[in-house]
Amino acid sequence: MFRWSARVWFALMVVAVCGLIGGGMVIQEMFRISPCPLCIFQRLLYVVVGVFALVGVLLPVWPRVWATAVALVSLGGLATAGYQSWMQAFPHLAPECSYTDPNLIERLVDWLGMQWPALFMATGFCASRDWEFLGLSIANWSVVAFAGFSALAIWLIRRR
Repeated sequence: MFRWSARVWFALMVVAVCGLIGGGMVIQEMFRISPCPLCIFQRLLYVVVGVFALVGVLLPVWPRVWATAVALVSLGGLATAGYQSWMQAFPHLAPECSYTDPNLIERLVDWLGMQWPALFMATGFCASRDWEFLGLSIANWSVVAFAGFSALAIWLIRRR
């Protein structure tokens, strides 16, 4: 398994990203969950991870370059999901999204929501825990997923 080529690992990342985005949209529709700006930003970061991984499958000449790109985006996603998890754990300390002047992330999410509302429309609150599985919220699971992508990408960078 560890002897698989980088293309196989990138292909597995693409499949995982498609599953995470598709699963998130199914959960959103089934349970009538309104995603918040940080949720949508994480969805965007999953798309970017998937695009870099797909490029790694299609152009396997520079696997370390694509793995580095995946690692950087995944670490950004890990930070975003970690911040949202903190907001959900301590809602009384967290400044709620959309209650202050919109920051760069919220402006980007608003613009994307106007372009592709089915995929990027944010109408929820960041500190709410609308759905849980095994005691973890979607943001907590996103921390796990981004940590996994980061670890795999760093492993691909260091591997010979």
